[in-house]
Amino acid sequence: MADARDSKSRGETHESSTLSSPTKSKMNHQLIIFDLDSTLTESKCALDEEMANLLCLLIKQKKVLIISGGAFAQFQKQVVNYLPCNQSFNNLYLAPLNGGNFYAFKNGQWETLYEESLSQTEKEKIMGAFDKSFKETGFSPPQKVYGTLIEDRGGQITFSALGSKAPLELKKQWDPDHQKRMKIKQSLEKYLPDFAISIGGMTSIDIHRKGIDKAYGVKKISAHLSISLDKILFVGDALFKGGNDYPVLQLGIETKSVSGPAETKELIKEIIKI
Repeated sequence: MADARDSKSRGETHESSTLSSPTKSKMNHQLIIFDLDSTLTESKCALDEEMANLLCLLIKQKKVLIISGGAFAQFQKQVVNYLPCNQSFNNLYLAPLNGGNFYAFKNGQWETLYEESLSQTEKEKIMGAFDKSFKETGFSPPQKVYGTLIEDRGGQITFSALGSKAPLELKKQWDPDHQKRMKIKQSLEKYLPDFAISIGGMTSIDIHRKGIDKAYGVKKISAHLSISLDKILFVGDALFKGGNDYPVLQLGIETKSVSGPAETKELIKEIIKI
């Protein structure tokens, strides 16, 4: 687990009063919730074979929710298509758009249990705010943009500084201490007081309605599965203030901060007793 000193070296700040380590027996957790990028996979990358096999073993024992800022298609591209246990998804749940959407596997297919969407007026307001913030902060898109710079995901607008399909090595170098995005985020907050704005992944900023965040998604699945919050473990890499995992801390659930997929694998092995 990344301690406070590790976090500071990555430019992260944890609330030590609310962030906990999983000291209870892992057998007590009925639901394990994972962030996706930089937790289960490298940013926008597919599950590797070891992680795919570990997740399949885990969902035999526990209910598992994966929650991230990406759209459903991104979950399929990074996770679902690589799981060898594709006939055994009854314990697996997906929450795209940081909890704005919720999918369960029923009767051999993925079904939408709820879906939050931004109105056209809201989307236009957000896009206008980006224009103002870019001018204010001096951000200029790179000469080469990989994919989409600002992506409409239905219930969320996501800015990816190098483009939505930028190579991993470039993304790692662009904003490792989050300071570039924090500057843009602080500017956006002035123009979008009614929206939630958070840092995600390595180069992204996510914007959605206030209240539609990972805490919202966790509460939704807790109610849907009738699993109390004290039986849930959340695992993510962005539990620092301003990160898109941070809202779950207000729920008081047990959390585990990880530095990347390698640390997540060790945690899963511990849970399933390998």
